[in-house]
Amino acid sequence: MKVLVTGGAGFIGSNLVDRLLDHGATVTVYDNFSTGQPAFLDKARTRAACHLVEADLLDRPSLTSAMRGQELVVHLAANADVRHGLELPHRDLEQNTIATHHLLEAMRACGTRRIVFSSTGSVYGEPAVFPTPEDCPLPIQTSLYGASKIAAEGLISAYSTGFGIQAIILRFVSILGERYTHGHVFDFYRKLRANPDDVEILGDGNQRKSYLYVGDCLDALLRAVECATAPVSIFNLGSDEYCTVNDSLGWICAALGVNPRRHFTGGERGWVGDSPFIFLDCTRIRALGWRPTLTIREAVLRTLEYLQASPWVMEQRA
Repeated sequence: MKVLVTGGAGFIGSNLVDRLLDHGATVTVYDNFSTGQPAFLDKARTRAACHLVEADLLDRPSLTSAMRGQELVVHLAANADVRHGLELPHRDLEQNTIATHHLLEAMRACGTRRIVFSSTGSVYGEPAVFPTPEDCPLPIQTSLYGASKIAAEGLISAYSTGFGIQAIILRFVSILGERYTHGHVFDFYRKLRANPDDVEILGDGNQRKSYLYVGDCLDALLRAVECATAPVSIFNLGSDEYCTVNDSLGWICAALGVNPRRHFTGGERGWVGDSPFIFLDCTRIRALGWRPTLTIREAVLRTLEYLQASPWVMEQRA
């Protein structure tokens, strides 16, 4: 199979590229390296079946050229900076929604008929139903990131109906694991390296979150590609548990052998759009035979071990 992976130099994307190459696919990595890391592709680029296109999704000619001959698109590229979205609100619109429209137009022009889209559990805003199923009514959006993703979902669904594109939409919780470069584990580790005696926690630390290990995420993605047959299939991807921010910080501190004083910024949200409770119902993807292999605690500690072994990642984000 010939596969185009947008955001293929990123955390999830580069892990997927390695997996696809191992399965015998020919992979085109499309990335502008705004957050992706060239080093994540070191192994992949030694293989003849891997091709790299360094370009932005807003570059229509480059995108259309890269799309020719592709059988499947896995669309992972996005502006995922939820916390600082209000500082540069145009980024979510351009990099998430408009970029997705450009991608769909390139697919239409080149006759590519299958897409996997990385959406987010943030589209549920602050739901009243837990665990939250895929058919839960979508509430008022609370983040620009979530709003841009639900808009992209709408475009994909409409293109599926209008132009015969088969779509798999995956609504992720936060993903952890090797090549992780941003998020709460990164932030806490960076703070504790700088000062092991004091640590700031955004909000009150009681926010309840669900996380998923990147290897389990890719297993689910590939199972959906193998099994989904509907014109549009929507799957939640997460674990059957959640933890508090305080829980996760406690695991990190224990692993590092530190016991810092905790300073809370206060309130039940760490920032505007931070949902205080994220817990997705994953019955639908489990019905395809998928199960996560790591607990949230194991995924947090695996991520911490990666960051400890990869100091260059911390330096890149300094």
